[in-house]
Amino acid sequence: MTTTFLGAAGVRNIGIMAHIDAGKTTTAERILFYTGVSHRIGEVHHGAAALDFMKQERERGITIGSAATTCHWPVDGADHTVNLIDTPGHVDFMIEVERCLRVLDGAVTVFDGVAGVEPQSETVWRQADRYGVPRVCFVNKLDRAGADFARCAGMIAERLGAVPLVLQLPIGAEAGFAGAVDLVAFRAHVWTGESYEVTGVPDDLVGEARAWRARLVDTIAEHDDRFLEQYLEGEPTQEQMHAAIRRLTIASKDGGVTVTPVLCGSAFKNKGVQPLLDAIVRYLPSPLDVAGENVAGAPGDAPLSALVFKITSDRHLGRLAYVRVYTGRLAAGGTVLNSVKGRRERIGKVYRVHADERREIGAAEAGDIVAVMGLKRTTTGETLCAEAHPVVLESMDFPEPVIEVAIEPRTTADTDRLGAAIRRLAEEDPSFRVRADAETGQTVIGGMGELHLEILVDRMKEESGVEANVGRPRVSYRETVRRPVANVEHLHRKQTGGRGQYAKVKISVEPIADGYEFVNRITGGRIPKEYIPSVDAGCQEAMGAGVLAGHALTGVRVTLVDGDFHVTDSSELAFKIAAAQAFAEAVRRAAPVLLEPVMAVEVTTPEEHMGAVIGDLNARRGRVEGTRERAGARVVEALVPLAEMFGYVGDLRGMTSGRAVFTMEFDSYAEVPPHIAADLA
Repeated sequence: MTTTFLGAAGVRNIGIMAHIDAGKTTTAERILFYTGVSHRIGEVHHGAAALDFMKQERERGITIGSAATTCHWPVDGADHTVNLIDTPGHVDFMIEVERCLRVLDGAVTVFDGVAGVEPQSETVWRQADRYGVPRVCFVNKLDRAGADFARCAGMIAERLGAVPLVLQLPIGAEAGFAGAVDLVAFRAHVWTGESYEVTGVPDDLVGEARAWRARLVDTIAEHDDRFLEQYLEGEPTQEQMHAAIRRLTIASKDGGVTVTPVLCGSAFKNKGVQPLLDAIVRYLPSPLDVAGENVAGAPGDAPLSALVFKITSDRHLGRLAYVRVYTGRLAAGGTVLNSVKGRRERIGKVYRVHADERREIGAAEAGDIVAVMGLKRTTTGETLCAEAHPVVLESMDFPEPVIEVAIEPRTTADTDRLGAAIRRLAEEDPSFRVRADAETGQTVIGGMGELHLEILVDRMKEESGVEANVGRPRVSYRETVRRPVANVEHLHRKQTGGRGQYAKVKISVEPIADGYEFVNRITGGRIPKEYIPSVDAGCQEAMGAGVLAGHALTGVRVTLVDGDFHVTDSSELAFKIAAAQAFAEAVRRAAPVLLEPVMAVEVTTPEEHMGAVIGDLNARRGRVEGTRERAGARVVEALVPLAEMFGYVGDLRGMTSGRAVFTMEFDSYAEVPPHIAADLA
């Protein structure tokens, strides 16, 4: 059979995302095996998964960093290129999912067939909604005791608000799971070892399969007018159904109802992966389907536009930037414009990536995801484009850390190595923050959780040879204001014998939901335009110091209402100092309060231990939001301050004899009770 090559139309840029332990990496490993990239199957629990190549990933059996690879899969006689990114499932590493979703065209969401839609499943689903990423769902682990495919499909609709298009029906259950009925072709796939046979639908499933197929056809017709017309004319063909499912799946990127195909299988038992690959190719978009507004015609014919979504350090190649090319061509040795910084960059070498292996190529085309060497000043979220056609692509928002530890070198010789290691990790991971403690002079590093910081410290020791003393984890508090304060004035005047310093600012502050806003209301040239950015900078600098206990402020709008300047003595520095002083005074008058991170906690426990679990959460200042049943166990959902959750894993094991598990992710910031705030101030 002749194989057709489709160019950009045959490219699928996809990610695999899910709750931790749902089987993402196992599914990805099977995809590599069946597409011929790997000739043996690497198991996560053996520390042999190709896409988990970091030492820490193999030791712990979890994915920490996103890993990219490229494979090929033929469908209907045409070869398709699948650029695949395996993402972490642990909440501490959600920044990896965030930045990958920003550059991907589609995603596979993996669900545990026993647990169904879990908390982290909801988190990554919302992230995909935010970036308009179409999805295919894969209900995994159907060979496990308690697995229930129909219940999982129902949870996708109920908990995620999506419209599931159930394309397969399991054959057998739990240990007897043997394959699936293809409801589009109305035939069965029965697995024997690593391959499957296509057979007729088993007699005992014909009635149920017909009912599910009728429901599938009705759901497609309800959401796709073109298919409805075809349906009214007679029984739809397989080609018509495939085309309609593809249209509905891709339409999800435009912010409408998320319609998603749902398939089933057991990746660990090598069942269901080939039909999943078919669905990836048939239903998820190509770069042509998601070409941006700046593209006139085919993406390859337009000027270069590309987004840097990740920076890494390779032991042999040095600094590497992972780049998604949206339009044009990115050639080795060429010069591009970093439109965010307005600086030219030279492209050194371009590499096709498979996990930690690199293969040099001459250029990357529209739709490619590659690693680039030679970008010295470009960081995560910045745009590369043609100098003659500048464009800035939408960047990414990175969360603030919720937990911190103090770190200091053990010896003088470690000082420089520690500084270099911290700078490198901060460049790689935008959710990793560094600051100096004004009171102690210590270096404080912040991240998204205890595991996140533990991994970062481990990497410093392993990759940079740094020996450091690390303090106990502590909560990353914030400060905010409760009431508006108007017209706070500060005059900064200093005479040193020569040219002096003079700046006068009058500002108002008021609380907002989150973040920081600066509003300039100066009229009549009361402050020259060139000094306005310095006022903004001074306020932002003061925000970082806080006024209660040295914690950064959030949720503040600053309005510059008036000021004065001196022709000779005014300067950018003078206005920055005046603004910082005025801001600090305004915040002190605006009823400042301390905020603490509150975590959404979900505990799955046997029924007999539920009372003890709820009582313990209440004792930790938690607020129980509800309880429900899941696979014979009870699930308790609560909001609990992070400060009360240190050491919880050991306490939970003790009170439930090791039978309960929990997940935790950041939910919001809330005001610290006065008696606790007094101790922290």
